[in-house]
Amino acid sequence: MRHRSVALVTRDPALYHELAGLLRERRWPAVSLLPGDRIPDRVAVVLTSPGEAELISHPRVLTVGEEVDRRALGAAVEHALEVGDPTEEIVVGIDPGPRPGYAVLAGATVIGEGILDSPEATESFAGHLRHRFPSRHVLFRVGLGDPPTRNRIVNALLDHARSVELVNERGTTPRGSRRPRDAAAARLIARSPGTPAHDHLAGTITPGEVSNLQRLSREGSGGRVTISRTSAHRVLRGEITLAEAVDETMTRRPATGAKPTGPREPL
Repeated sequence: MRHRSVALVTRDPALYHELAGLLRERRWPAVSLLPGDRIPDRVAVVLTSPGEAELISHPRVLTVGEEVDRRALGAAVEHALEVGDPTEEIVVGIDPGPRPGYAVLAGATVIGEGILDSPEATESFAGHLRHRFPSRHVLFRVGLGDPPTRNRIVNALLDHARSVELVNERGTTPRGSRRPRDAAAARLIARSPGTPAHDHLAGTITPGEVSNLQRLSREGSGGRVTISRTSAHRVLRGEITLAEAVDETMTRRPATGAKPTGPREPL
């Protein structure tokens, strides 16, 4: 047995056009409403814009941004349409790195995946999931790789999530370009039982981690700059992002042909 329909609730004409096309393409029974309208009991899930979500009272509201990830959205709607335990556990796999990859699973179904802007962004991400799934237990599984960012991720989550596990990442990093690899690794991490993490992790920074971050800064700036060790330490402590460190270094760099004044900080 399935719930009978999806509700498209928005005043945004562009979003309405995009989602209405998706609903017709998938042949999902649907009803179109405006924020504030009564939502029929037969509706299993509501699709709306982020700005209108707070105006909608329904246990399953999916917010859709400007760029619609049809695969992830389709999986989330399909899962919502299936009758099941509304308190089913949500499992989130996180592949640590300067821009962590994540995958959100409900049972065996991937209902969302993507890339976070920084390790500390897991804090707001955890809050977003609590808001979206208020009646469900959310378990975060974090890969053991990349210790500096792993520790920052775990520490951020422990302040805002009830359950965090550390998962051995061996065998979870497929070959391929960075973005698909992060998402695929995050899915495998989400499906791998780990060891519960209860205490904050100490943030130790090694010379190798600093050198690796300097290498990433060179690659990310097209070889134009290398951030200093001081900036690398600030990035690894979570005080600034790598992009901000690169921008600061480029701003401080003397113009072409100019002679630097004062001592130059060693790399």
